[in-house]
Amino acid sequence: MRYVSTRGAAPELDFGDVLLVGLATDGGLYVPTEVPPLPQDWDLERPYAELAAAVMWPYVEGSIERGTFDAVVADSYRTFDHPDVVPMRELDTGLYLAELFWGPTLAFKDVALQLVGRLFDHELGRRGDRVTVVGATSGDTGSAAIEALRDREAVDCFILHPHGRVSEVQRRQMTTVLADNVFNLAVDGTFDDCQDLVKAMFADEAFRGRFHLSAVNSINFARVLAQIVYYVTAAAWVRRHLGAATPVSFVVPTGNFGNVYAGHLARRAGLPVRRLVVASNANDILQRFFTTGTMTQTGVVPTLSPSMDIQVSSNLERLLWELHGGEGDAVDAFMRRFRDERTVTLDAERFRSLDEGFTAYRADDAACLEVMARYHRDHDVLVDPHTAVGLCAAEAHGYGVDRPLVVLATAHPAKFADAVQQATGVRPALPSRLADLLERPERYERVANDLDAVEAQVASRARLGH
Repeated sequence: MRYVSTRGAAPELDFGDVLLVGLATDGGLYVPTEVPPLPQDWDLERPYAELAAAVMWPYVEGSIERGTFDAVVADSYRTFDHPDVVPMRELDTGLYLAELFWGPTLAFKDVALQLVGRLFDHELGRRGDRVTVVGATSGDTGSAAIEALRDREAVDCFILHPHGRVSEVQRRQMTTVLADNVFNLAVDGTFDDCQDLVKAMFADEAFRGRFHLSAVNSINFARVLAQIVYYVTAAAWVRRHLGAATPVSFVVPTGNFGNVYAGHLARRAGLPVRRLVVASNANDILQRFFTTGTMTQTGVVPTLSPSMDIQVSSNLERLLWELHGGEGDAVDAFMRRFRDERTVTLDAERFRSLDEGFTAYRADDAACLEVMARYHRDHDVLVDPHTAVGLCAAEAHGYGVDRPLVVLATAHPAKFADAVQQATGVRPALPSRLADLLERPERYERVANDLDAVEAQVASRARLGH
């Protein structure tokens, strides 16, 4: 498998190089030159890790031995607290939750990053190299990346989060990890600012080369690759549960679009998916784009679902590359226009193509609180506010035994205990292994929303470049 940049000017790479470089040198995102079909027996019941290795293998073949890859995948999912890794829960006839929060940091990012951390170890060990990972987080990626990369000798990990704009549990899951190779930077700005700073560091060629920068955000295709798998396992479970080969729709609470794009690749690989439902909170740039074809950036509004408080959805560029027929120059011009003018519109033909496979809905905090309270009352289930956005979209979209709908439950309710308690009167407890999280000492640096300030922090602490 070969990978090309969405902007067409960066070199074509294999999977091992794509894993380590993250963002392409031309500012684009790497995408596979083809989407291989799913294994013919994708819907048979078998262990998660076994199916995961089979689904992902065509994307990594040639960069890693098959036996080694199988072992790395199996080891990655031993860290999860549920034997199914992503268990399914039936809420109503035709309505299901895929619980993605059974990993070490209680959020869906673990499903990919537990694997990515181990792939880093393998690839860097094979090359005798080391990297400096820089990442931006709206709350969950940071803790999942830190948990995956802590104490790894070949990696220094710098995570930028927006100061005061993540939940206390999210923050502490990052800042209480006191490993020597982990550094948390609290930026005076929004997630979009953090993401811009990371991209600016990658664009600084001298800095990027000096510190061997690499990425763990979903700009890294390895993240997206691992997320394809749970769409397959969820659809297989629904098929077996209903005893029918009915196409499944998925509701995806999202801000940066990476999770939705993984579902899109699963569908392109042959998974029978009826619709991908994009669920947004009040920061609804994606809902507006999929409804009108126009992408307009506005200010970020703080909400009860902070991981979705985003106005620049990086992974949308991968879908735009497809819509532009793989023409990197056209994608580059489209993204530059959006960057300069803060608004851009698809032409009518491309918008019609977009409308064929996606639906989008928006839910504000009031709607989320109501649905959280109602599902606790009627179904005896606690959901976090991001999953609640998904449930609002599910109800607006509709479902039934002939139209099964899976909502991706992206985080454990205890990660957002204040919001859950506000809605239900119940304060969900953290798992016992995290019971003392709020008492653990923290370590982080507060920094200005300024590239020089952030680069100075990296330069003073990274083991590379000195």
